[in-house]
Order: sequence, then structure tokens, then C-alpha cells
Amino acid sequence: MAHPSPVFDANSSGGNAFGDLPEWDLTDLYPSEDSAEFKRDMDWLETACAEFAHDYEGKLASLSASEMLTAVLAYEKIENIAGRIMSYAGLRYYQITTDSDRAKFMADAQDKITAYTTPLVFYGLEFNRIEDAQLADMLAQNADLARYKPVFDRMRAMKPHQLSDELEKFLHDQSTIGAAAWNRLFDETMAGLEFDVDGETLNLEATLNLLTDQDRSKREAATHALADVFQDNIKIFARVHNTLAKEKEIEDRWRHMPTPQTGRHLANHVEAEVVEALRDAVVAAYPRLSHRYYALKAKWLGLDRMQTWDRNAPLPMESTRTVDWDEARDTVLDAYADFDPKMAELAKPFFTEGWIDAGVKPGKAPGAFAHPTVTTVHPYVMLNYLGKPRDVMTLAHELGHGVHQVLAADQGELLSSTPLTLAETASVFGEMLTFQKLLEGAKTKQERKVLLAGKVEDMINTVVRQIAFYDFECKLHAARAQGELTPDDINALWMSVQAESLGEIFDYTPGYGTFWAYIPHFVHSPFYVYAYAFGDGLVNALYAVYAEGDPDFKEKYFDMLRAGGSKHHTDLLAPFGLDASDPKFWDKGLSMIEGMIDELEAMED
Repeated sequence: MAHPSPVFDANSSGGNAFGDLPEWDLTDLYPSEDSAEFKRDMDWLETACAEFAHDYEGKLASLSASEMLTAVLAYEKIENIAGRIMSYAGLRYYQITTDSDRAKFMADAQDKITAYTTPLVFYGLEFNRIEDAQLADMLAQNADLARYKPVFDRMRAMKPHQLSDELEKFLHDQSTIGAAAWNRLFDETMAGLEFDVDGETLNLEATLNLLTDQDRSKREAATHALADVFQDNIKIFARVHNTLAKEKEIEDRWRHMPTPQTGRHLANHVEAEVVEALRDAVVAAYPRLSHRYYALKAKWLGLDRMQTWDRNAPLPMESTRTVDWDEARDTVLDAYADFDPKMAELAKPFFTEGWIDAGVKPGKAPGAFAHPTVTTVHPYVMLNYLGKPRDVMTLAHELGHGVHQVLAADQGELLSSTPLTLAETASVFGEMLTFQKLLEGAKTKQERKVLLAGKVEDMINTVVRQIAFYDFECKLHAARAQGELTPDDINALWMSVQAESLGEIFDYTPGYGTFWAYIPHFVHSPFYVYAYAFGDGLVNALYAVYAEGDPDFKEKYFDMLRAGGSKHHTDLLAPFGLDASDPKFWDKGLSMIEGMIDELEAMED
């Protein structure tokens, strides 16, 4: 993660080159960390959890339908307040991850919430012991309770994997010194890393940013700096991965999970066969997508062989201009408005109400995200905006998440959260709208070529790269089940998927084998990465339906976003005539990328 003194600082002259960058106003969550409101909610939570356990433990199976609804609503309010507290503590921490007071505040809040909510562990366990027929009767009697059926279905999917009440409480209690502690070690280690690039000391974000620099020697220097520092810290990263993978294997074994991926599939409410169909379709398409594209790119760069630092190189015909913040905002809002003015209206408050933190600042977490917080407040978007054309696409992406989260909020705390497989839908669609608007505005063949190549590259990074990541994780967890992995073992697994996915055109610099070390998803959310490819493939298929001129598309699209997590992917896609369990569905999405590569190849003739 970020470092106390990065080269780019939104509050210095470097940041002002992009205009007046917005910062978060977290007061919509709490006025301050020591506010009466924060203390009030923390105290309320302690009491509410104790009362909930007192009122319902051992009694769920004997409740009437209306009493069960009262219990569910009480549980939902607890989720809301706990979510509000942790959203605030987490967002404050991400603003300056190197601030030990903020880290302590977040850790203390997490400890308290874990302690307060431990008595609630019975709820899911007892609920899952209710007989199917009894639950069906209750849902038939009470329409308000029946609304929560998707939540109950997801809970009951875990029924075969439930442990005893006592063991579940133990796991809940010790989570803060298990995976959460290793997550923090990873984050804080990343935050403290310094990279020496040509005599200049940079943080991770600024160093990774150089991998897209026009100057090839800078890209090479940044790659070597990353490899050197990752190698210096490789034992820590290997220990984190070994421990987390082993912890997962132990818990999965106790829960009788058939594979390491099963828990993620259950959480995503997606069938293993659907994910495998996606994975197989993408791997089969590597030669038609990434291998072809990178061979073209080598030609454009005038290279016989590509080095790893050339993968994300800007194209020689690409503009090096800086996009200021106002232009980025207007570009995205115009693209959203062209689709439907309602979409732009939903996005506007992000810019005017302190819902975006855009600048690169000392200690700030790297990357970009949209945090939904809780349904009674609003999402917050984090960027590290450096004025690159691709940063505009990142803005379009994260705003798509934000719009989705705002629309889904009406579902309430328990039903608004979208499974990861569908969480990328609005974000990738927002990117596609922005891309198509820019493409329509291209004045020359050269401009069109740059835009198409940039989009293809982004889609390869989202689809091909993320499925390669998924394969790496599958291999890592399978290998760890056989015993402790050395750093060299993990490096070898990483290189096996890189070579397969990127193609013959690449040479791999010594040290590139360590580049698994900085990917946070492997640490924070095992097997998360396939959701990106799922989302991209789904949106490409959706966009094809839109481009074919479905007259009711917009209405159906907004309905899809409003549904949040209240519907299964089959029900959400059915109105568009799409079915993710059909292998041809994934080919529809991949053929869109292939068509763009066809056009780029045709431009060479």
C-alpha cells in the first residue's frame, strides 16, 4: 500500500496539475472519531446484540411468521449500525494507512464489534436448523418476510458446511487474530515499502504507475525496482500466503467444503460449473485474444520480443496529454447522460457532496474502489487520479459501482449487497458507455486505433489476466494442501500461468516471478478475481443486446441494478435473453473483444 511521502501529492503542485481534486467528507457517517454519535452507536450496538441474543437464542424455531419478521428486521438494523461504524473506521484508515492512530482506531472498533456480535452467531446456525417445510409455511403466511427469501437461501446454502454452535463462536471470536491479522500485516508491509527508481524514492502506487510510462527505460527501471523490493520482502509475503492458505484449508476441511473455491462460489451465489465454463472459455481464447493482441503491440512498439515492462506500455501513437479533473468528470457524466439522463443525475452527487477522494496523497491506500458503506448513507469512491486517459475509465468504472449501490440501497441492508459476480456489472457497463462515446468522437483513424487498443488492453487485463490469477490461486491452494511452499515454489506457480496467458512473444525478466506478492485480492478475498472476468463477459454480452437495439433495454437495465442481491443471476439475465450457464454465453462476450482485435489487425493492412 501507500507510503508517507509519495512523489505525487494532491496537495502539492503535482496534484494541482489535474485541477481541484475532491476529497471525502466522512461526516455523513460520523462527525468525528470521538463524536457523541459514534459512541452512541457503539453503545447501542453492544446493547442491541445482547438483547437480540436474549430474546431469540434457542427460540427461532418456535417463532410465528410475524415474530420471525421482527427478528429479521432487528438483525438488519444491527448489520446497518455495525456496517456504518466499520465503514467509517475503514475509510478513515484508507485515507492515511500509515497513521498508527487511524490503524488503532479501526482495529479497536473491529475488536469491539467482533466481541459484541459473537452472541449473534447462533442466529444463522439456528435458522438453518428450521425444517424446510416450516420455513416455506412462514414465507407463505407473510409477504414481508418472504421478501427476504434470497437472504435465507444464501444462508441455507451454508447448511451442509455448518459447525457446532460452540465452534462457530470460537471461529468468530478468533478471526481478529487469524486472517484479519495477516491481512493487516500484508497491508502495513505494503504501505511501508519504498522503491528506488533511478535514485528517486517512490511508493508502490507511483512505482506501478511508471509501468505505463512512455519512456521504456523508466518502465524497465520500475520493473527492476519492484522485483528487488518484492524479493527483499519475499519471505514475509510467502509466510502470509502459506498461513492464510493453510488456515483456509483447515476451516474448509472442518466445514466439508469439497474444494477451496466452494466457499467463494457459495458466497457469490454462482454454480461451480458456471465458473468453470467461464474459465475454460477464456483459457481456450488466450491464443485468439492476448497472444494475438500482444503480437500486434510488439509490432507497434517496433520490438521483436516483448519484455514484461512492455505489457502495459502506452502505444507510440498514443497522446501523452494530461486529462484534468473537470474534463474527466464531464466526459463520464456526458456518456452516462447519453445512455439515460437519470444515470448522470445519480452520479452527480459523487462530485458535489464529498463522495469521491481523488488525489494521490501521503499514506493513502493505492488503487481505486467504491465502498457501499450502508444503505442509510451512500457510497464513497476512492481513486488515485494521475490525469491519464485510463484514469478517466477508472472513474467511469467506480462511478458505475456507485450508481449501482445507490439504486440497490432501497433493498435494505440484507438484500442490497450484490454477489461479486454481478457486482462488476454496472461498473464495466459504465466504462463501456464512456469508451463508446469516446470512440464515436474519434476524429482520425489513428485516434480510433488508440482507443480500440486501449479498450482491448483493458479487457485483456480484466478477463485474461484475472482468469490467469484465478488459475494461480487454484494452483497455490492445491499445492499448499500438500505442504509448506517456499518462495521459489510460489514464483514457479506464478510463472506457469503468466507464460500460458500472455503468449510466446514475451521474455520474462529475472525477478518477475515475485510479482504475485503485491496482488491484494489473493490475501483479502481468495478467488475473488474471477468475478472481474465474469462481470466483463456478462457486460459484453449485455452491451451486445443493447447495441442490437432492444427497445426496453434501459428499463430492464435499471431494474437489474435496483434488484441488488435480491435475485439470482439467472433471473436477472433472463429478461435480456441471456443465460450464464450456457457456454455460448461466454463466447458472445469474448467475441466482442476478438472483433476489436480483428479491426486493429485490419488497420495494419
